[in-house]
Amino acid sequence: MVTLTGFGDEISPDLKEQMDVMESEGIRHIELRAVWNTGVHKLSEEQRHKIKEETQRRGFRISSLGSGLGKIKVDDDFGPHVRDCEVLIQTAKFLGTPYIRIFSFYVPQEQPVTAHRDEVMRRVRVLTEMAAAEGIVLGHENERHIYGEKPEQCRDLLDTINSPSLRAIFDPANFVQAGVRPFEDAWPILKNDVLYFHIKDAKRADGRVTPAGEGDGGIKAILSDKLASGWEGFLSLEPHLKIAGPAGGYSGPLAFKTAAQALKRLLDEIGVRYH
Repeated sequence: MVTLTGFGDEISPDLKEQMDVMESEGIRHIELRAVWNTGVHKLSEEQRHKIKEETQRRGFRISSLGSGLGKIKVDDDFGPHVRDCEVLIQTAKFLGTPYIRIFSFYVPQEQPVTAHRDEVMRRVRVLTEMAAAEGIVLGHENERHIYGEKPEQCRDLLDTINSPSLRAIFDPANFVQAGVRPFEDAWPILKNDVLYFHIKDAKRADGRVTPAGEGDGGIKAILSDKLASGWEGFLSLEPHLKIAGPAGGYSGPLAFKTAAQALKRLLDEIGVRYH
């Protein structure tokens, strides 16, 4: 059985509306990226307590913190990022999730990706060691224009850091938009280290994001293969069906429901139970 979750701020900045929409789709977990137009790394103590109280009262749990760690230029000042990591680790522990999403730093597109490899590895190692010391696992998401945009660099990152506290988050749409065939090119390289999925699809022709199963992300084949191994984990909806708003990717309630229903249809087709 797999567990459905999703980025609440794709629905609304308001926590109550996030939970209302997810509850209507039978989803009881939230990947917390932002709430009340505040990024998860900037939440006040009062806001963290309110999140914990409200989610527990309604029977929700936090599946992961959708942080922006590693989503800065590789030559930007790393000090503030380390401090953000400290805050996020404590927030994760307080909210009861062992997972924090990270990236592997934007690298200059006009230079070979290998030119910044050593600095990327140094920074990710620092973050990983901080997380490991507190029993937290970092999930590296493949994202366009970062070091780990392509599967080979994701593999390099995992092998070089070589820690159980650094695993892979697999985002099929991001691979499509990077010119990678997710099932054919990325999945064989990364599948044994995939901890968690971000579920959105995309068209190879123009990069347009679609609900699961309507693009070229190979999501049905990927999930069929992963679930055949006995894996049980989180499938996190990140619809990106409309981009707007101050909190990052924003889809709205109806688009989120469209994405949730598409994923559930796909899981029904492959005979996978979910909750």
